[in-house]
Amino acid sequence: MRRTLPLRSQLLLLQLAIVIVTVATVGVVATLMQASQIRDSYKQQMVGVAQSVATLPSVYDAFDDPDPAATIQPIAELIRQSSGVTYVVVTDTDGIRYSHPNPERIGERVSTDPGDALAGRVFVGTQTGTLGTSWRVKVPILDGQDDVVGMVSVGILEAELREDLLDDLPLLIAWLVGAAIVGTLGAVYVSRLVWRRIYRLEPEEIASLLEARDAMLHSISEGVVAVDQDERVVLANDEAGRLLRLDPDVVGRPADDVLEPDVLALLRGRSGTEQLLLAGERVLLAQCDEARIEDRAVGAVLVLRDRTELHATLRDLDGARDLTKALRAQAHEFANRMHIVSGLIELGQTDDAVAFIERAGHGGALTRGVVAPHVTDPDVVALLLAKITTSRERGVSLEVDPTSQVAADGTTDVVTVLGNLIDNAVDACAPGGRVAVTVRDTDGTTVVTVTDDGPGVAEAERARIFDSGVSSKSDAATRGIGLALVQRIVSRRGGAVAVEDDESGGARFVVRLPAQPRGGEVRSAHAGDRR
Repeated sequence: MRRTLPLRSQLLLLQLAIVIVTVATVGVVATLMQASQIRDSYKQQMVGVAQSVATLPSVYDAFDDPDPAATIQPIAELIRQSSGVTYVVVTDTDGIRYSHPNPERIGERVSTDPGDALAGRVFVGTQTGTLGTSWRVKVPILDGQDDVVGMVSVGILEAELREDLLDDLPLLIAWLVGAAIVGTLGAVYVSRLVWRRIYRLEPEEIASLLEARDAMLHSISEGVVAVDQDERVVLANDEAGRLLRLDPDVVGRPADDVLEPDVLALLRGRSGTEQLLLAGERVLLAQCDEARIEDRAVGAVLVLRDRTELHATLRDLDGARDLTKALRAQAHEFANRMHIVSGLIELGQTDDAVAFIERAGHGGALTRGVVAPHVTDPDVVALLLAKITTSRERGVSLEVDPTSQVAADGTTDVVTVLGNLIDNAVDACAPGGRVAVTVRDTDGTTVVTVTDDGPGVAEAERARIFDSGVSSKSDAATRGIGLALVQRIVSRRGGAVAVEDDESGGARFVVRLPAQPRGGEVRSAHAGDRR
């Protein structure tokens, strides 16, 4: 397998190529600009020389002399030598020379076209004459009536222009070489800096690490959400998306746009301790810690564990324990009754024994097996039977309206709502208190009413008791979930929940649950919240 160049070498070569191309481009542009400046400088000089010669009275007056060259040639040569141009040529309107650096050319016609100057226009351009290719200027000589009587041609050889440019090139090349050296050193430094910043890893190694990290984060059974210092989501694995019902494109968005208020508050708190959290209808165990890199805070990481099924299992276990306690109490009560019957029979008082059996009936609530004849949901029946027994053991009377009616709807919503409301009501009652429960189906809406004769709920607290984490009990850290869960179930079903004052002075909770919409059940965990 052919090994590619290390990233450090690739970066260095790429930057060197950029430096070389940049320096070469700058060198070419600078050379062209310098050549243009030299040419423009000579142009201004030549125009000035030509116009000064054309306006000299001695030159103009000499045109009337029998031998104009005798006067014009010395003047032109003097100006040529003092100005540093290659030639100063004066001609008449026929192009006959009156001056030339080579005296033998005087009297001859110029070798280039004098038409522009003799037409009264200034000519600037490169032409080839008797002295070679030159950059030249031609201006007309005018008399007092602005008539053209001749022209002045001033030029400098292209070879001299190139020579002047070559004289400036060493300094320009020195600057370019210096820039190339500085650019090379900068390329070396940047390459080393980038190499160190990526922990001396190659791109393939970085890609492999990222793939491994993503695979691990998205495969673990705990939800992970990370935010930066600006509270923007930088990471959310698959489990976090499932638990918090996040959109797939959550990364990069502000946390307050995608997270529920309770989750956001925990994320901002960064307490580092595990807390129960209600997200939607899921009970989560959450822990938020500050993320640090080299003692520098860079954000926060929230770890979530799903405890919904565990709470559901605990709810079922509590129900089973309640039934077991009830059966144990029934068995103890039945044994006592059998002892009485046995004693009466042994005493020969058979009529009294029969009368006692008739008075005792057929057993307690469990043996009768009926709470309300029209409550046909077996889960609701089992819950009410268990709650009646456990309430009685705590000295609280739980009464179910015999007109109650509810049928199974394929969800645990009614059981969850009833269980939480009954637990709250029993907790609110003192020994000897009373709790009343009514459940009815009305036009497809299940209406649950639970009243107690406890101290009631203060008006100022009625809006808060349905918030997650709100509880008046001393162990509120582990409570404050039940009523919030009731509220969220009601919201999902499009119903309503209200708390009112009861005639007994206690509280009355009324919950309306419309028929479950199609789309499946959202199983909720029962958590006995206490007001």
